[in-house]
Amino acid sequence: MSITKHNWTKEEIIAIYNKPLMDLLYEAASIHREHHDPNVVQVSTLLSIKTGGCPEDCGYCPQAARYHTNIEGNDLMTVSQVKAQALRAKSNGSSRVCMGAAWRNVKDGEEFDQVLEMVRTINKLDMEVCCTLGMLTENQAQRLAEAGLYAYNHNLDTSEDYYKEVISTRAFDDRIQTIENVRKTNVTVCSGGIIGMGESIEDRAGMLVALSTLNPQPESVPINALVAVEGTPMENEKPVEIWEMIRMVATTRIVMPETQVRLSAGRTEMSREGQAMCFFAGANSIFAGDKLLTTPNPDVNEDMKMFEMLGLIPQKPFIKVMQPKTVEAEDSQFAPLGEKPKWTRPGHTIDRNLEASGKGK
Repeated sequence: MSITKHNWTKEEIIAIYNKPLMDLLYEAASIHREHHDPNVVQVSTLLSIKTGGCPEDCGYCPQAARYHTNIEGNDLMTVSQVKAQALRAKSNGSSRVCMGAAWRNVKDGEEFDQVLEMVRTINKLDMEVCCTLGMLTENQAQRLAEAGLYAYNHNLDTSEDYYKEVISTRAFDDRIQTIENVRKTNVTVCSGGIIGMGESIEDRAGMLVALSTLNPQPESVPINALVAVEGTPMENEKPVEIWEMIRMVATTRIVMPETQVRLSAGRTEMSREGQAMCFFAGANSIFAGDKLLTTPNPDVNEDMKMFEMLGLIPQKPFIKVMQPKTVEAEDSQFAPLGEKPKWTRPGHTIDRNLEASGKGK
């Protein structure tokens, strides 16, 4: 029986990543079967509840206001709109709804209150609810937990070393602090990253070191392949080869045996055979629906055909952690504090981000 290890080194992870592929797959698949049903895959739906206008400069993101990507922004969705989308997702086999808002950080007020009501509404549909809203304080995390939030997503994106080549408007430590704030509640943690941003294998290993040395390790780790969007600083990055995704998934499975490894962005470029190898290597979650926030995603009907072909079964909700209870707004023990935390602005510059910002002016 494999034991969860919390002191992985970069050198150890690089050695795993670079193993002969057949050895790597065998080890990862064996560990996967120890901790998970290999024929069960969670289906999640990612919903952009507030699109565009983000003040950050993340080099991969088409929602950053400073880039010229032709993304059509929208204000925060209504609770009834979100409920309708959640019901549609449930009918299509999803057990989790992940709501994303293009914010730098959560701010107390009417919009956050509206998100809390969305969480309450979806939890009452007996679906797992995940949010990705940017950085948040401990009190804000407690309010989300009270509403019935199942998971909070806050990706590290890449290694701490390479992070400064991707983002200059927030610090790596702020991401760690947000995860720590979530850990002070009963909400599970979803945190992963993106490959294909020009990083090295050492950087990929560094990201897995940062995630695997968290104690406890994240319950969910999304592995994304960069979708290079025109107008972003990374528009010219070469697509990630399927073998890189398979190796990254397998390595993640070995390093974090109990975690759900999420095969996330970039699936439109993967064949069914490539995705099947990722499932064999330890991926046991996908995002369904025609979009992942703003980038393309395979059609849900195509995913269900793939599941049927591979003999995969969608995971039911609340298998890993029991369903949280929902506390109504009027019974809440955590009042908004009107906090104004001083999240870091590192102050360095990234040439390609500045260049992309200047285009179209």
